[in-house]
Amino acid sequence: MAIRPYVLLSAAVSVDGRLDDTARERLVLSNRRDLDRVDRERAAADAILVGATTLRRDNPRLLVTSAERRARRIASGKPEHPLKVTVTGSAELDARGAFWHCGGEKLVFTVDGALSRVRRILGTLAGIVSTGPALDWPLLLDELGRRGVERLLVEGGGTIHTQLLAQNLADELHFVVAPLLVGEAAAPTFLAPAQYPGGSTARMKLLEARPIDDVVLLRYAPKIRS
Repeated sequence: MAIRPYVLLSAAVSVDGRLDDTARERLVLSNRRDLDRVDRERAAADAILVGATTLRRDNPRLLVTSAERRARRIASGKPEHPLKVTVTGSAELDARGAFWHCGGEKLVFTVDGALSRVRRILGTLAGIVSTGPALDWPLLLDELGRRGVERLLVEGGGTIHTQLLAQNLADELHFVVAPLLVGEAAAPTFLAPAQYPGGSTARMKLLEARPIDDVVLLRYAPKIRS
């Protein structure tokens, strides 16, 4: 039986808990030093996962930026960039997005009802796996483990973070707070209401609290609660 990957959630939020504002251009919450820290996490990962909503909204490339880190990955026998993974239940994907046309291997997880449409949209741009009639996160993680993914970096969005935390599947959370106030009711939030393990009084273990210039990194172990 394959071992599931270590799941690391990564998010940057404003002081009022928003992942972005409602403007067309993405709101940059992290600073230069923190973005370099995220690049280190990408270089250490075997796969990077984002939801399809994040692909539509941000059009990310999800690459390792540092040439030195890419070279170290290659020297250690790894691909230059981690496997890129997305999840969709609706098949609302744009094959023209940057995600599909740079980096290395891509993988899409979907559901039975959207499988044929995903195949039609993407063709040979990515591997495609259905988890059944509904999105099955344990099955998804098992499949990544079978493919040799030992460390999975999850970069959003809020729905993905909510589901993984609610199902107690996240091993570590990197939560960066930026000194901004978005103040827009329609702006996306880090988490949605859900039944989280242990309820509202279960305290996650704090692993680290560290300022990085004008942002603060909080590292938590969500599975260790008191």
